[in-house]
Amino acid sequence: MDVLDSLVIGAGQAGLSSSYHLTRRGIEHVVLDADTTAGGAWRHRWDALTMADVHRVADLPDAPVPPAEGTERANRFVPSYFAAYEAAHRLPVLRPVRVRRVHDQDGLLVVTADDDRTWTTRTLVNATGTWRRPFVPRYPGQETFRGEQLHTVEYPGPEHFRGKRVLVVGGGASAVQFLGALRPLTDTLWVTRREPVWREEPFDPEAGRSAVALVEERVRAGYPPRSVVSVTGLMLRPQEAEAERLGAYERRAMFARVEPDGVRWADGSFERVDVILWATGFRPDVEHLAPLHLRSQRGGIQLGSTLDTSTTAVADPRVQMVGYGPSASTIGANRAGRVAARAVSRRLDPRPARRRADHDGRATSAPSDA
Repeated sequence: MDVLDSLVIGAGQAGLSSSYHLTRRGIEHVVLDADTTAGGAWRHRWDALTMADVHRVADLPDAPVPPAEGTERANRFVPSYFAAYEAAHRLPVLRPVRVRRVHDQDGLLVVTADDDRTWTTRTLVNATGTWRRPFVPRYPGQETFRGEQLHTVEYPGPEHFRGKRVLVVGGGASAVQFLGALRPLTDTLWVTRREPVWREEPFDPEAGRSAVALVEERVRAGYPPRSVVSVTGLMLRPQEAEAERLGAYERRAMFARVEPDGVRWADGSFERVDVILWATGFRPDVEHLAPLHLRSQRGGIQLGSTLDTSTTAVADPRVQMVGYGPSASTIGANRAGRVAARAVSRRLDPRPARRRADHDGRATSAPSDA
């Protein structure tokens, strides 16, 4: 039986960063990616999302993001950048491989794919993100709605909604962005469970560190992670100024039920809508890890309390979680990849660096440290 030193699940920003740092440390591993080509969740973004709309794509390790035209589609530019990175660093990515479950067998981790292929590994880096776990809350009468219901993952771009009355549900950055694109074209209505918190001061590096620290605190305590924007507050960009002028951000509290032609509030008032756009976020894509029993009694996967253990699952130190909680941003994902590789190295220690076969089958000499 061939046993890997490590295995990475997912080839988005966090997975590629992890693979890069594992390679630099001479740790034999493979990366399993469910998609047919490079790009992670970026390749599934809507066509209308341009690089001018993207808040920022952080550099992958040892590879600055090339200049991009503002009008260039994000779902083409970022996957191209990722594909070039995989090739330049000869990362051992296998695709398409959709992981179904991970379980323990005599002290080793067995990873099983949907097509029943298996890999056995001493350690695991989970980098599956959230894109495949869209969250849509349940409301009475939802199934009776005769109009169109979509989640962020299905967003087809603003032109699709021209002439339709669109109800946008959600209090995050995606909802703000959708309203900014839609209100100049058509009638919109915005509802959220909580009153939105707007941020007026600049979002500088110190504010970013403070926000990440708050998310880390929840994860270290074993609670389910919250998004970074939930603690930073919302900001409007220049391209959303027209939507603001038109009243797009006049928020209403959540409705009580959905009816065939719209939604009704607890006070009996009714609004007719043609489309419900659920910008209600995602949940961590970690169901394949269920056999390892990583969840704490508080509902989340508890991670270590120090920087060196900040990606390590407390319930099973063989498992590193990247792109989870505070590392769900592109910048956080890069740092998490480096930390995870160090943690894997410590777990395997003492294991000398050795020659390994890359994914093309050629032997290469890997350095022992980054």
